[in-house]
Formats: sequence, C-alpha cells, structure tokens
Amino acid sequence: MMTIRSPSSLSSSRNFSSLRLSSINRLSSSSRSPVFVKCVFVSTINFHARTSWQLPSISKSKSTNESLFPPPSSGYSFFRSVLLSMEQAYLNRNPTAESVLDLVRSTDDNPVYYDHIAYRTFGLDGHGIDSMSKFFLDFGYTQREELRFPKKKLKALWFSPPDEPVVKGGFGVFGPLPRIFISELLVDQMSPQAQEIIKKYVGLSGQGHKHAILSSANGHLTWPRPSHSEFQQLASESEYAAWTLVNGYIVNHVTVSAHKLKCRLENIQSLNKFVEIQGFSMNSKGGVLKVSPDGLLLQSSTVADSMPFEFSDGVKAKVPCSYVEFAARLVLPEYKNLSEHMVEEIHRREGFEVDNADKIFESSSKDQLTRRVA
Repeated sequence: MMTIRSPSSLSSSRNFSSLRLSSINRLSSSSRSPVFVKCVFVSTINFHARTSWQLPSISKSKSTNESLFPPPSSGYSFFRSVLLSMEQAYLNRNPTAESVLDLVRSTDDNPVYYDHIAYRTFGLDGHGIDSMSKFFLDFGYTQREELRFPKKKLKALWFSPPDEPVVKGGFGVFGPLPRIFISELLVDQMSPQAQEIIKKYVGLSGQGHKHAILSSANGHLTWPRPSHSEFQQLASESEYAAWTLVNGYIVNHVTVSAHKLKCRLENIQSLNKFVEIQGFSMNSKGGVLKVSPDGLLLQSSTVADSMPFEFSDGVKAKVPCSYVEFAARLVLPEYKNLSEHMVEEIHRREGFEVDNADKIFESSSKDQLTRRVA
C-alpha cells in the first residue's frame, strides 16, 4: 500500500503545524501578565527541546465581549498542551492527514476547527473507554450517549466539552474544544484465539492503561510490539482489533467542522469534491457522504494512511494508521428562521449516529486501503 500525498498540498508554503504554532505566537500579546505553558509532552514528539508558548488572549464566547483570562491554577493551559501533543503525534504518523488539513486551511484562509477527536481501545482490564475518558472528565467534559455496533463488537461513548474560554483566532486544538468520541472492542465477544492475543498484550502492558493519555501524547504503545502472525490473526476477525494492537491509544482521527468553513468549501459536498480533486481518496463505504436519518448530520472521511511497521518476529509490513473526517451539523428545524450570523453550535444537530459512525470506522479497513492504492 502506498501513501498518497497531493502534489499541490505538498508544494504549499503553509504547513498546518507551523501555522498553528505561529498563530499562537501572533496572538500571544496581551496587556495582562503573560502566562506561559510548559508543554512537557511535546519534547517527546520530534522536538529536541522543551518549548514554552505564551497563552493567547481569549474570550468567553462568540456572543460576548467579556474578557476572561483563566488563572494558571485552572489547568486550562495544561489541558490544551496535552491536546496539542496528541495532535502532533497524530500528524507525525499521518502525512496525508497533515496535508489535507493544510490544504483546507490554506484554501481561502479557512479556519480549521475540530468537531471531535476519536480514540480506539480494548475493553479489557481497565484498558477500555475509561482509560481515556477519565482525563477528559477531570477537565470538565460530560459523558453523553452510548452507541453500540453489534456486528463490529464495539461500543462507544461520546463526551461534550465544558464551556471553556475560546482562543481568539485560534484553530485546531486552540479553537473551541472538540467533542470526544471513545470506542472499545468488546473483547469477551471475540473468539478464544483473539481473546488470548489481546489478553497477552494487555497483560504485558501492566498498568499502562493508567497512562493512556501519555501514550496518546507521545505516540508509543504501552505494550510490546506483536508478531506479524498475531496481527494477521486479529485482522482476520476484527480489523478494529488489529488496528488497536499496532496503534494503541494514538488519535484515530480528528474531525473538521465542515459547517464552519467558508467560500469554496462552505458545504461538505464541495469540500469532499475538492479533496478528491487534489488526489486524496475518500472512504466510499455507503457512499462518500454519510447522512443521518434526520438529514442533519453529514459526515465523510479520507482513507487512512498506512505506515511501515516492524513486528516482533522481524517481519516488516505496512499497517493502517489514522485519517481525517469532516462533519457538517445542520441547523435544527426549530431554529431555521435564525439569520446566519446568529446561528451558534447550540442551534445545530448534536450527537452521533450509529450508521454513520459504522461506515466511518471503515476508513482504516483493508477494503478501503486496497481501493485507494488500486
């Protein structure tokens, strides 16, 4: 399998990561005393020294002029820095994701805001949803609905963000806080052979589940690398299980809020077509555009990257990585008469849809990856 990168996006002088950091520096001036964020995780992710950034100026919401600068004790700076480390680990492993985000950002100077960030886990001995969710709950997130995927032997929970201050001019992890979507494999529903493999590596992880957030931030597994035969055994039964075995707690995907884009990319259909024209493959499962039954949640995604992986038995092969999703949340019927400039996120369709999400999971499937290379 080959990684496809768009020539036009690669030739762009704008890089999503550098733009994100430069926007932080540009916005950091404030009449108040500067607050510095020591990002302790970033040093482990292709940074050769620890880096400090000034916290950008922030406002409480889009609809108020009230200025709010959270005190250092609030943990606000620390939480954003962890999200930044997770994002950087994800981008480092997924060049297509970075190219697509850069492409969207550089087209008509579009703001890239995240609708949600997703993670995959093993539902066994504390390594499931709870291993990741505790961190977000500690920082003010609220648990919402549960979703079930019987055929894939999965369940998921999503979490809504707190009403945190919004960085003026910030985007990515420095924009409005994203929803969090965490899924887990129901290991006890797998075959005895698959359960044996998963239990082996969860066991070797020891207390690794207590450090799932750090694992996601530095991009390393909490268990040893598996053998190629073990990976293949899991993949034959559950591609989700095989993906999680070699990727661990790394971000599975970030989702761009398509309804917040503008000009040429202001609707998700135009965005999908634009991304495809630039040479990127889209997940075609159920059609490129996935639509909820009420017609108010529209989603699409790119096909996952693949990366070289050396298994414990010395076999070298490519394995699926992560991808980018796009989501458009349309205005609820009761707010359809609101003028466009008055519409906020609370006026739009909330939550997730099982059928949509089931198809989005296929972005890292062998079927989609094979189609991409063909």
